[in-house]
Amino acid sequence: QVQLAESGGGLVQAGDSLRLSCAVSGFQLNTSTVAWFRQAPGKEREFVSYIRGSVGIPYYADSVKDRFSISRDNAKNTVNLQMNSLKPEDTAVYYCAGKSWAAATAQAKNYDYWGQGTQVTVSS
Repeated sequence: QVQLAESGGGLVQAGDSLRLSCAVSGFQLNTSTVAWFRQAPGKEREFVSYIRGSVGIPYYADSVKDRFSISRDNAKNTVNLQMNSLKPEDTAVYYCAGKSWAAATAQAKNYDYWGQGTQVTVSS
């Protein structure tokens, strides 16, 4: 059974950093794609970043490219999202999503498995 569980959200001030983690069970990270999406109130779910394949190739949305960093620990089967220089517009529920093969996709509809989400709130 595949499960994804996010942790690490919280309330921070603009300019602060936060680290999200996604614990994955049911498939191996080195043969899959795991992504982070976010959804702010009244807005559509938005792609943030993914990491995929045996090498762990990262990809970022332009809005976070120079501030966020995705990484993974294959031994622990976790994917992390380090978020630096946070802005109020980064406020959203952050979701971890998984695909059990290494597809290069930033579209939410292409992901098969989802976590419950973790709230990130950035105050100005």
